[in-house]
Amino acid sequence: MSHLDPEQLALIALGEPVASPAEREHLTSCPVCAADVTELSHAAGVARSTMDDLELEAPPGRVWGRIADELGLAAEIGPDEAAGVAGVADVDPGATDDRSSSPSRGAAQTVTDAEAAAAASVPSSSTRPRRGHRGWWALAASVALVLVIGGGVWLGLGTVAPTSIASASLAAFPDHPKAIGSAEVDESRDGTRTLTVTLKGASSSADYREVWLIRNDGGALISLGVLDGSKGSFAIPAGVDLSEYDLVDISFEPVDGNPAHSGDSIVRGQLTFA
Repeated sequence: MSHLDPEQLALIALGEPVASPAEREHLTSCPVCAADVTELSHAAGVARSTMDDLELEAPPGRVWGRIADELGLAAEIGPDEAAGVAGVADVDPGATDDRSSSPSRGAAQTVTDAEAAAAASVPSSSTRPRRGHRGWWALAASVALVLVIGGGVWLGLGTVAPTSIASASLAAFPDHPKAIGSAEVDESRDGTRTLTVTLKGASSSADYREVWLIRNDGGALISLGVLDGSKGSFAIPAGVDLSEYDLVDISFEPVDGNPAHSGDSIVRGQLTFA
């Protein structure tokens, strides 16, 4: 099967159930089409999350009238819109039609005749072939997607939610068998990264809990801060290579003034990158 039509990809990205079983199977095996749908879906999600306060200007009726006429849908236009189409050229209500007394009557008549001939050469909406239902929805989806993308750009992409780039399940150490944890790394559009950890089931202790990034060879570690409660978020210093410091560790630390790791780890896990 060749690549899916761009208009159909736009519909799929907007959540419309327009793909046949064969086309859905194609999407799972074609990296090009899958990447297009992913990109379009992301753009739509961005705009939906940032357009809550956007006020869209309503276009005049003649705009919708022209669109409907182009699509062969003139019969579905209401009287107000139809009036808008008919009134594209504004007429001065105070003007008179005394052509017989006008010295330029011949020139005006020539222009009028030319306009009439041009109009006669253009098929009317009643004779113009109507587009299929599928074509209309594809066009509508494409227009909607343009509005979504444009709205997201207009409001600024700085408001986009951070993207999850890595995660880990944190397994318990033998001294804390009931503990369980998780970790997730999110990256903002400006490149800043945040580690969010959760910890449940850890035994009570007078010591505080500290969150660490440990190099995968165990030769170095970085303290990110103290975990207060069952969940916490910590900024990852710029320049830290997570492909090296990919072990997330939470430990009990005594209040002894020693900044080194106590060796009493509660949970630990290795980051898996998206």
